[in-house]
Amino acid sequence: MTSDSEKYWYNLKTGEVEKGFESPAPDRAGPFDTAEEAAQAPEVIRRRSRAWAEEEAREDSWGGSAASGDDRDDQ
Repeated sequence: MTSDSEKYWYNLKTGEVEKGFESPAPDRAGPFDTAEEAAQAPEVIRRRSRAWAEEEAREDSWGGSAASGDDRDDQ
């Protein structure tokens, strides 16, 4: 097993691929096994964000009228 310090990271500020812990943690996305995978980080992040948003929207609509505010106590 390879340590995270030996893996590749995508620097969110510079857009550069880095090996190991070159940048502060809040500026890094990863780890990735290869530099090529790390270079694809922005697209991976976009796909995952879309999937999470779609999943959240499905969960929100699953509740029906409760999600629309029809059960308010302030009436």
